[in-house]
Order: sequence, then structure tokens, then C-alpha cells
Amino acid sequence: MFGSLVHLKKYFLRYKSKLGLGILFIVLSNVGQVYIPILLKDSANALKGNVNLELVTRYALLIVGATLVSGIFRFLIRQTIIVVSREIEYDLRQDFWKHIQKLPLRFFQNNSTGNIMSHATNDINAVRMYVGPAVMYSIDNGTLFVMVLGLMIALNLELTLYTLIPLPFLSVLVYIVMKKVHVRYTKIQEKFSELTTKAQENFSGIRVIKSYVREDFEIDQFTNLSNEYLDRKMGLVRLQAFFNPIFFMVAGLSAIIVVWIGGKMVIDGELTVGDIFAFMAFLSMLIWPMISFGWVANMVQQAESSMKRLLKFFNESYEISDNHETNNSISNIKGTIELKNVSFRYNENLPPVLENLNLKIEQGKTVAFIGHTGVGKTTLVNLIPRMYDATSGEVLIDGVNVKNMPLKVLRTNIGYVPQENFLFSDTLANNIMYGLESKDESVISKVSAIAQLENDVETFPKKYDTILGERGITLSGGQKQRSSLSRALAIDPKILILDDSFSAVDTHTEEEILKKLKEFMKNRTSIIISHRISTVKDSDKIFVIDQGKIVEQGTHDELVDKGGIYADLHYKQLLEEEILEMN
Repeated sequence: MFGSLVHLKKYFLRYKSKLGLGILFIVLSNVGQVYIPILLKDSANALKGNVNLELVTRYALLIVGATLVSGIFRFLIRQTIIVVSREIEYDLRQDFWKHIQKLPLRFFQNNSTGNIMSHATNDINAVRMYVGPAVMYSIDNGTLFVMVLGLMIALNLELTLYTLIPLPFLSVLVYIVMKKVHVRYTKIQEKFSELTTKAQENFSGIRVIKSYVREDFEIDQFTNLSNEYLDRKMGLVRLQAFFNPIFFMVAGLSAIIVVWIGGKMVIDGELTVGDIFAFMAFLSMLIWPMISFGWVANMVQQAESSMKRLLKFFNESYEISDNHETNNSISNIKGTIELKNVSFRYNENLPPVLENLNLKIEQGKTVAFIGHTGVGKTTLVNLIPRMYDATSGEVLIDGVNVKNMPLKVLRTNIGYVPQENFLFSDTLANNIMYGLESKDESVISKVSAIAQLENDVETFPKKYDTILGERGITLSGGQKQRSSLSRALAIDPKILILDDSFSAVDTHTEEEILKKLKEFMKNRTSIIISHRISTVKDSDKIFVIDQGKIVEQGTHDELVDKGGIYADLHYKQLLEEEILEMN
């Protein structure tokens, strides 16, 4: 039933010495604890015929001493086992984070941010409760139960057997409830993921919500999800509310048996009053182990459910990573790019996005890809830094298949400005220098000048140290694009990919940027994707993409003369410009 939790074995082994100490402290603490009823028995029997202050004081001090010994070791248990649980939680969270960071883009397209966040918080915490409190109380109460049971049998086997009569019923109940807890907790976690996703989407899309005056609609949606989550959570609470009193009822039945049958034995002279005192004290020690058994069972069930969900992520393959075929002697690239019979599809069941592409881009050249929306331009350039791997065919840089290049070398030599400009909630300077290990003021000034960003920065309250809002929300669309361009240039790339990176920039600023880029990218390779003819017309070569295929290629003038798709786009944009000028 608990196959998923076996995967935690490596974490337990990592801290085996400290866990071993914790188990030793548990035994010593329980020895001190079970000694107290023995002292109660002896003191009751001793005081029965001879009550004096010296005797009372001696037994009182012995009981206090046993309590102190038990308490000291109880403290040490938490300093070992519970501390280990926090260390394992830290290790698990770090491993989860490292794994997530290395997963391909395909994974993030198929999993919502809220779902991932739910795994990183709720599920890891549920597993922590298993490796800490659940393990501690299982060992603690298990050893205490064995010790107490042994001493009870030593006192009187018959009375012990009578006392244990209710326990088989308890075992059956635990089995039934555990199965129900497992099912309900899984459903709770699934609903919590939906709730987290909804919250994350609302916070990210707050401007859209306000623009369309959909605040009340979103509140209703969130309320419905919250109510569904509450209903599932309350179902588990009601089950636990029924479960816990059963333990007290069982403990109460056992106490009644001790008083009733034990009392008769005292009357018959088979037991002393001190024996009954000890029996009642031992029985009270069994109450918490019996109650905690159900509590621990719940934690184990929840941890099992959460670990299964985490393993779905941990079992995701990296797909794109260095392997035994990686040529680690490659430490730099020059910039010649070649695609040989390249095809790509996002899923086996989906039609191809790119089909049998063949092209070559020489080092130092500027090429452009143009075409209608959704024809595969972005997908094509994503294959170069291995954001995806080609389904078939080869992507080569300097004659070497990108799959055989060290991933870090490949990507640190490629400056990529994607369509969606993402900026961190940090200073502008840190955003620009994100790809570098250390901050360099001269590099920031240089790349900002190329991206035509420096004049804008002068108007910011703290210049480059201005904190940007989440996703760069405090900047205009054009400023975000130019900040992203600055970040790409800061790593001094051998290949620069600009994916529709000037759509929010006016044509005059765009011309200035392209003019300075031409000088900066001398002897380096530049790839531009754009819908604007004005952006791509000065490129050394232009490729027209349609339905995942290269249907036209050549210079601006050559493509205009052909009278194909490119020429059609050119004339339409000229007409749009004339209409704007007339207005």
C-alpha cells in the first residue's frame, strides 16, 4: 500500500546516525516513563502498612527523578528525529526544485503553475509530517506499547488479556478508516491544486480582469472552488471526528475492565491495591499510543497520496540534457547554423509543425523568418538553443549536432529574446545582468544604449536600481522589449535570436536599434522573426515560412520581384502606411 514512501529510503539513510540516536533516546525516555507505575505500585504497597514522611519523600523523589529522566530524553528525541524531518524536507524541496528547473518546456505547457506550486508546498509538507511526527510516534508508541504490555503481563496475564479484548475491533476500524482517508485526501489535494491555479491566474491576469470588469465573476468562481474544497476537507474532518472518539471509548472499556475484574482480584487476594494502581497507570500510557495510531495512520495515508503526486513529477524525464554523447571538449561556438531535413511535432498525435526543413545560415550573417501567424517560425528558432529537440533531422551549429553540444555552452552563446517578454520583480540592472555572474555597470550602459533604453532609464526614480513590478508590469510594452533585448546582448552572444522583439517599438526607434545591432553583431549570427517588412528588409537573407515549410527565400528585392507571399505582405503593409499617412 505504501510503495511510494519507499522512495524516501535514500533520505533516511543520509541521516541514519542521527535517527539511530533518536531511536535510542526514545527507548531511554520510555524506560523512565514505564518505571513510574512500578514506583507507584511499590509505594502503595509499602505505605499500606507503614506510612511515614521519609518513605513518602523517597518515593516522591524517585518518581520526580524518573519523570525528569524521561523528559530530558523526550527533548533529545525532538532534537534528533524532528530536526531530521526538517532536514529531509529541505533536501526533498531542493531536489524537487532542481528537478523542476531541468524539465523541458513541454512539461510546463502541460502543467499549470498553480498545480506545481501545490506540489512544492502542500505535498512536501505532508511528506515531512510522515518522516517526522509519524515516524517518531510510530517508534515511540510502538516501543512504549511493547514495554507496557510486557510489564502488564508480568503483573497479571489474565487481567491483561481481558484489558486487550477491545483492541481487535479497533484494528478492523483502523483498516476501514485508513482506506477512506486515502481516497478523500487525494481528492482534497486535487481540489487544492485547482484552487491554487485559480489564485495564481487571477494575480497574474489582474489587469485583464479589471479591464473587463470581471471582479465579481472571478470572486464567484473562486468562492465555488473554495466551497468544493471545504466540502471535501469537511468530509475528511467528519471522518476523523468519528474516528478519534472511538479510541477513547475503547480506552474507557479497558479501564472499566481493569476496575471491575481487577477489583474482584484484589478482593480475592490475587492482586494488591498497588498492582491495580500500576495497571491503571499502564493503561493510561496505552491510551495515547492507541489514539496516535489512528493519527499516524492518517498522516501515513496523506503522505502516501502526496508522495505519489510528487513522484509523477520526479519521474518526468529531462528529455533535453547532457548525456554520454555530449562532446565536453566544446567550450565555444562561432555561429554557423544548419538544418538538415528537420521536422517537428509537439505530440505524436498532432500534425507536424515543421516539415523537412533544409537551410544554412553562415556565421556573421543576418537572416529573417517571416510568415503568417502560427506557421512555425517560433518553433523553428526554439530548436536552435534546444528548447525543443527536432522530431527528426539534425540541427547543426558549426557542423556539430546541437544534441552533442554541452547544453550550458550552447545556451550561454545564444542571446534569445522571446515573444513573451518576462522580467523579474527585481531591479532593472539585475534583470539586464541576469545571464551573468556579476554586475558590470559598463556592460549595462553599453547594451542599454544599443537597445535605445538609456533615455527612458533617466526618467526612472532610481535609474537602473529601480525595482520593477511583477513581470515588469511598471514598464511599457516597448520598454519591456528593449529591457529583454539588453539582457540578451549583455551575455555577448555569438548568435542572437529576436522573436518579434520590436512589435511594441515605434519604427524610428526600431531603425536606430537595428542600426546599432548591425555594428554590435558584426561577425556574429543574427536571426530575426517579425511581421514587419521594415524590420527584415535589410537582412542578408529572408526565409518565408508557410505551413511549416520554407516556401520562399532570398533578399528583400528578390522576394518582392517573385510576387509571392512576401511580396503580398510587402504591398499590404505599404498600403497600410499610406492610409495612416492620409489620416
